[in-house]
Amino acid sequence: MVKLGRAITECMVDEFGPDEMLRKVSDPYWFQALGCVLGFDWHSSGVTTTVCGALKEAVKPTQGALGLYVCGGKGAASRKTPMEIAAAGDAIGMDPTPLVYCSRMSAKVDSAAVQDGYQIYQHSFFFTSSGNWAVVQQGMNEQNRYARRYHWLGADTSDFTCDPHAAVCSLKIPQQLTLNLVAAEAAGNRNSAAMLLREFKPQKLALELHRLEHLDLPSRHQILMQDIDSRRITRILEKTYENVLPNNFEALLGTPGVGAKTLRALSLLAEVIYGEPASFRDPARFSFAHGGKDGIPYPVDRPNYDKSIATLKRAVRNARLGRTDQIDAFRRLARFDS
Repeated sequence: MVKLGRAITECMVDEFGPDEMLRKVSDPYWFQALGCVLGFDWHSSGVTTTVCGALKEAVKPTQGALGLYVCGGKGAASRKTPMEIAAAGDAIGMDPTPLVYCSRMSAKVDSAAVQDGYQIYQHSFFFTSSGNWAVVQQGMNEQNRYARRYHWLGADTSDFTCDPHAAVCSLKIPQQLTLNLVAAEAAGNRNSAAMLLREFKPQKLALELHRLEHLDLPSRHQILMQDIDSRRITRILEKTYENVLPNNFEALLGTPGVGAKTLRALSLLAEVIYGEPASFRDPARFSFAHGGKDGIPYPVDRPNYDKSIATLKRAVRNARLGRTDQIDAFRRLARFDS
């Protein structure tokens, strides 16, 4: 998978440039098709983590020449993303701070601002030497055991807090309601949530939360009070109030210690106090080339797989030497297929 991933990446970067590779990985259908080409069934477990891992290993030896970098990964590897971005930035003389911020905010949105029941456990950050970026990350729902993938493209992300995703892919819509604090129609709610920290002292907000905890709420209430720990939230509010107050929702979201429960409580308060409703719109909306690891529709054909790698590598090598006949043949095949 690493060898074929390297051949495909080199071919695409040579043909279209590294920024186009970002646009491709941010397209969920292209990403899934790549997984099928690399040997996965369309519904196989591990597509996201393995494809991202293979691409990371594939570009590592020639990332400087390609101008394309892949950081992060699954579990503990995802927490190393900022350090890996910083190391790559230092190597090419680029300030990594904006990219680290983009990585952190995209992860924070999908772990705290989009409360859909999927816990983020995989975060892969792609970027180019020109500073453009893309994110592919995945969450798991412990109840239905399904995964959900979140795609981001920096070139199309003008606002981290207003419908920022390139796509959100899910085969299973969660049974519980999704609190979507980055929905376009939730602008009033999130602005009011940030305003609460500027307008009210922590003690007053804590009093409102205490009153809400003792309301006799119907079972259909979308935000359950047992999900809110007013004492913990009070401590976070006091910490935030004593430091720099966030002047908008993005600053609030980026505040250390502000997680899903705090945002849920503030969203509820914003609706109760200002009448600004929250959004419960779920943001979620697949081909075989070499077989699949599950043996469906047939086992991976290793000789054919290796032949594909050799063909792509030869085409790229010849094109770099000025002999473009094989690359031209690929173009003609693409036009014929379309």
